[in-house]
Amino acid sequence: MTAPGPRLLLALWAAKAAAALSSGLRRGGATALPGLVAERLDPAFVSTLGRSLEGGAVLITGTNGKTTTARLLAGMLAASGHPAVHNREGSNLTRGIASALAAAVDWRARPRDPRALALMETDEATLPAAARALQPRAVAFTNLFRDQLDRYGEVDGVAARWREALALLPPATTLVLNADDPSVAELALDWAGPVHWYSLAGARAGASSPGPADARWCRSCGGVYHYESRYAAHLGRWSCAGCERAVPEPDTSATAIESGPDGLRLTLPGLGDVDLPLGGLYNGGNAVAAIALARALDLHPDDIRAGLVAARPAFGRGELVALGDCRLRLLLCKNPAGASEALRLVEDEPGPAEVAFVLNDRFADGRDVSWIWDVDFERLAGRVERCWAGGIRAEDAALRLRYAGWPEPAATSRSPAAFLEALATNPADRPVTVLLTYTALLDLRAELARLAAFSESSGTRIPSATS
Repeated sequence: MTAPGPRLLLALWAAKAAAALSSGLRRGGATALPGLVAERLDPAFVSTLGRSLEGGAVLITGTNGKTTTARLLAGMLAASGHPAVHNREGSNLTRGIASALAAAVDWRARPRDPRALALMETDEATLPAAARALQPRAVAFTNLFRDQLDRYGEVDGVAARWREALALLPPATTLVLNADDPSVAELALDWAGPVHWYSLAGARAGASSPGPADARWCRSCGGVYHYESRYAAHLGRWSCAGCERAVPEPDTSATAIESGPDGLRLTLPGLGDVDLPLGGLYNGGNAVAAIALARALDLHPDDIRAGLVAARPAFGRGELVALGDCRLRLLLCKNPAGASEALRLVEDEPGPAEVAFVLNDRFADGRDVSWIWDVDFERLAGRVERCWAGGIRAEDAALRLRYAGWPEPAATSRSPAAFLEALATNPADRPVTVLLTYTALLDLRAELARLAAFSESSGTRIPSATS
């Protein structure tokens, strides 16, 4: 790295000052504000610092699974002894990337460990800017579902942004693509560089209620997609009726998956049986994506296994929390596909269920909450023993649950404090599954931290909100 210029140093010092102030005032975890300040002072901040890392960069994007996939890969890198700079808390706009980079260098803009690799979870719409700035070695695309239509638009609009990003990548960049998602697979039509395909389709031949399919027509010829089987939304074994396009032969695939009380066991050629202490079929997909990325980075199989075994759920992604006599299982649900997978997790468990639904409509959630009517809540009718509704749009959540045939909510509250109080006064023998949109998760996290709730998954008290 050449000597840093005065503009970069000014931006860095301002970012570090903002981080110290934010942490000192307990205004968050300094995951966004420092980067926002830095980018305002030096628009080339991410590019300059990111390219100073000898390990290069890896980007992970997609509608669902970015945070978990990135954490799994981070664990594999740690097991291999390879340092990484990671926006671990999921602050995935360029300001979050800038904040992570600012924390990884000293006051003279020198990396604390020059060997480090920049491992960055990236918002779908942010990918072109991140690709231009970081010129990554590899980019993983997990899936493409309808999500926050008022912000992203239809899936075709997101796909167009991703194709824009491809034009900004170095020719040697490896694309790690989900072969089971035809919308993701279409990216290969626009890429002449290396591709590493991954798949979960062999592990699950079909599903009773995979949810709505968002991929219906082939971009290459306009033909209709035919699905031999689907395991989640439009993920599965697909082919085009109008041309010869079909599921590509995967380089990394799970041929079997077993779900148990403590997580999943995946069987993969070249790795054998791999244990993952995270539940849900969707986490199997996240694990296979992380394994594919690790292989693209030439990590050793032993380090891949070690990283998976050491995995712990990110906050709100299946985390178990103890609040007094009540135990909560928090599941982020920000679109129909994610919510359907969370409901399937509840459906697959024996006995009656206790479920809460917390719905917000802030900008980061999407202001239009009509997506909740595309979620098959009806699949749990007759199984739910008690339910609760919360969030800014608590009444809308309660109405949707009533139409689904669930019992009358035991409480409907917009206040996170009142919502948690209602749950805490109803202790159960089993955890209450809490489905939350993004900012509802942040609100609940802040309240759980105030109440000194305990995370059983991490073995620590819930920390203060991080963004």
